[in-house]
Amino acid sequence: MPTEQPKLKVIGEGEDQKLELEYPCNWKYKIVGSERKALEAAIHSVILEREHTLAHSKASKTGKYISLNLDMLVHNEDDRTFIYEALKAHNDVKMVL
Repeated sequence: MPTEQPKLKVIGEGEDQKLELEYPCNWKYKIVGSERKALEAAIHSVILEREHTLAHSKASKTGKYISLNLDMLVHNEDDRTFIYEALKAHNDVKMVL
């Protein structure tokens, strides 16, 4: 599946700047956790059967944490934010970027 970069536009000035995306677009989430299988299960429990690409990103020097890149099509701001918040709230997810 070719990855099309989101079309970004910054609106406003100074502290009032806001990123405006053109939807639908592919969005990449970096998800950090302790155990790969638990992290994969957490991701699948949030996105269910939606088409996506999941790839290993990095591991910490000690191996205590790993990160995975989740690349998927988001349909609008609410969809993108819902996925982010649901992943962030999952017990097996330490951080979402």
